[in-house]
Amino acid sequence: MIFADHVGRFYARQYGFPPMAGRLLGYLFVCDPAQQTIDELAEALLASRSAITGAVKLLESHRIARRTRLAGERVDRVSLDPASQQPQNFDSAIHKEHAALFREGLALLTDAPPERRAPLEEMVALADFLSERLPTLLDEWHAHRDELRASGKLPAPGE
Repeated sequence: MIFADHVGRFYARQYGFPPMAGRLLGYLFVCDPAQQTIDELAEALLASRSAITGAVKLLESHRIARRTRLAGERVDRVSLDPASQQPQNFDSAIHKEHAALFREGLALLTDAPPERRAPLEEMVALADFLSERLPTLLDEWHAHRDELRASGKLPAPGE
C-alpha cells in the first residue's frame, strides 16, 4: 500500500492523475496475481468500486492498464497493459507538431520585442531538438535493453 500511495502521489504531481489512478497503477505493478477483478482491487486499495472503475478507465485511456475477460467469466480482470512498458513519448512527430504550433505563435509576434518572442523561440528550439534526438535515443535504449536481456539482467519478453 505504501508503494501504491507513493506512485499515486508521483503521478498526481507529475501528470495530473487523480490519486486513485496513480495508486491503482502502483498496485498493478506489484499485485499477485497480476490480473485482478474490480472487487479485488477495491478491497485491496480500500476504495469504492466506482473509484476503481473510474481509475481503470483513465489508465485504459492512456494505454497503461487493460481489461480482459476469460471465456465463461462474468467479471473483467484488470492488469498492466504490456504496451505500457514500452518507451512513451518518443514519437518525433509530436515534437515536430509542437514546433509548428509554436512557430505559428511566433508568426503572430513578428514585430514584437525579443523578450516577448523569447519563450516561443525557446520552445521551438526545444521541440526541434527533441524531434531530432529522440529517435536516436530510442534506438540506443533498444540496444541497451537487448544487452541487458542477453546478459540476464532483464527478463526476455514473456518471462
